[in-house]
Amino acid sequence: MPGEAFTRVFWDIITDTHNRVESDTWRRRVAGPNVAVIIEDDADIRGLISEILEQAGFTVHAAGTGAEGIALVEQHDPAITTLDISMPGMDGFETAKRIRAISATYIIMLTARADEIDTLQGLQSGADDYITKPFRPRELRARVEAMMRRPRVIASDLREDPAPDTDPTDPDASAADAGWMTHRGLRVHPEMHLAEADGTHLDLTRSEFDILTDLMGAGRRVVSKSDLALMLRGERYVGGSDFVSEHDVRAIEVHVANLRRKLGESATRPRWIETVRGVGYRMTAR
Repeated sequence: MPGEAFTRVFWDIITDTHNRVESDTWRRRVAGPNVAVIIEDDADIRGLISEILEQAGFTVHAAGTGAEGIALVEQHDPAITTLDISMPGMDGFETAKRIRAISATYIIMLTARADEIDTLQGLQSGADDYITKPFRPRELRARVEAMMRRPRVIASDLREDPAPDTDPTDPDASAADAGWMTHRGLRVHPEMHLAEADGTHLDLTRSEFDILTDLMGAGRRVVSKSDLALMLRGERYVGGSDFVSEHDVRAIEVHVANLRRKLGESATRPRWIETVRGVGYRMTAR
């Protein structure tokens, strides 16, 4: 059972979100593929989060175990999945890994663990964001709103095979390459959500893919960690809050570290992504 303070915070979320819904602003922002899955072993907390998202216009499916949650994600292909870490049996880290293998859903980990190592492990497991309990209404709402502003990738996109190699002398090659961003053997197709390195398909999370796409679009221009955080929150181009917390910056560092690991490169000898100390990142020279 959650403590009194914990329960009060979550009821604050419900009340605050309800007021937001009354103006229809929140509903408009989550219009479209607004399905959510909640994976939480505590029935009280599960019910509270369900009410938050239902009042926000989501169709909610809830599960009390990791295995049940994975089945719901596979069945409903949700836009958002909230996931508790400390569950009996399969914990949240393993659940996130299995979800990421079958779905492009945005995963928000909700947990009482505040240690940096847990944040690191959560993001490495495939989570897009990490919020510690208890949290304030604006934080939960801002995180979900930001994710719903980002492009929605449907499950079938994950199962597409990488585009076949093309012969540059082939007259049809330019058409086949349309939409691809390229850099020294690295290829990204933003619309199809595909990425390849030297012809090998890259299995990236949505946040890793968005960061890579943003960096490739910037070329040699340095992109700050704050700008990348705002991009993931969907606030760089919509006039939203420009506040970036230490948590946001650390999350970017973890996402980039995971991205580099999947690319098979290191920060000290990068082939593709350079670190500009004290500023951010940029693509290497061609």
